[in-house]
Amino acid sequence: MTTYLDFFELTQEPFSNAPVSRFYYNSAQHSQALTRLMHAVSYMKGLSILVGDIGAGKTTLARRMLDSLPESEYEAALLVIIHSGITANWLLRRIALQLGVENPAQEKLALLSQLYQRLLQIYESGKKAVVLIDEAQMLETRELMEEFRGLLNLEVPERKLISFVFFGLPEIEKNLKLDPPLAQRVAMRYRLEPFTAESTEAYVKHRLRLAGCPRMPFSPEALLAVHQHSSGSPRVINTLCDNALFEAFLAREQTVSAELVHRIGKNLGLLGVNTPAGQAAERPSASASTLPRTASSKVDLAEIDRYLEGLGKL
Repeated sequence: MTTYLDFFELTQEPFSNAPVSRFYYNSAQHSQALTRLMHAVSYMKGLSILVGDIGAGKTTLARRMLDSLPESEYEAALLVIIHSGITANWLLRRIALQLGVENPAQEKLALLSQLYQRLLQIYESGKKAVVLIDEAQMLETRELMEEFRGLLNLEVPERKLISFVFFGLPEIEKNLKLDPPLAQRVAMRYRLEPFTAESTEAYVKHRLRLAGCPRMPFSPEALLAVHQHSSGSPRVINTLCDNALFEAFLAREQTVSAELVHRIGKNLGLLGVNTPAGQAAERPSASASTLPRTASSKVDLAEIDRYLEGLGKL
């Protein structure tokens, strides 16, 4: 059975929203962000923050950074926060586990002692402990902020024993203000902005090339329409382009037109700010992929542990 991959002579899906490292697009701002974050952890600056809107590529950059930290120099881990209801004790235990503490204690003082001893071991081995926190806007309580401040206070005469990098939505800034002393410890901030029209075109061509596409299936007008409906969001660009290729395949059209992109954008409710419809209606907001959040629901931390363990096997 012929698929759209066969029709466009592709070797694999070019616009999957799964964080596939092979398709990483090293835009100018992504390169600058990674350079700054790598500098911050190299010199153990403490706390660094990368913010961006939904679909800006924060998770992709977090994974890229994790892959870029040499195992010979770093004891590094990536922790994804999937629910705002986590407790400070759960957070400390997850950090301890990911840094190699065996059988973390339930009691907080004992747990902190274990973590401190492990950080000393990492330091004495000549390595640096770095924890990347994705979806950090989920850290919504002062208690959690205070725990990070406490961990950043763990030092030896020469340097801090641990560095953190927060990746998340702009709401991170509001959460940091829950603990002003922690906010003062932020050593580096960087914001990912939406792609320009030129960056959108380069991004689409980059992914098509890596997927083995022998020619450009999008007309110049279609690429502009993709940018207009996506407002420069990489995740939305992927969704639009994937749908456009499939619809063009169904219609047996070798070239994706602007009209087709406009139709798909309208059907998906993607009324970008630069489209006629988008100027009259606010673009619907996307929601983060997280566990349901309700004020009355009790968080099952064991379920979150199982979920994160599953992510580690991917």
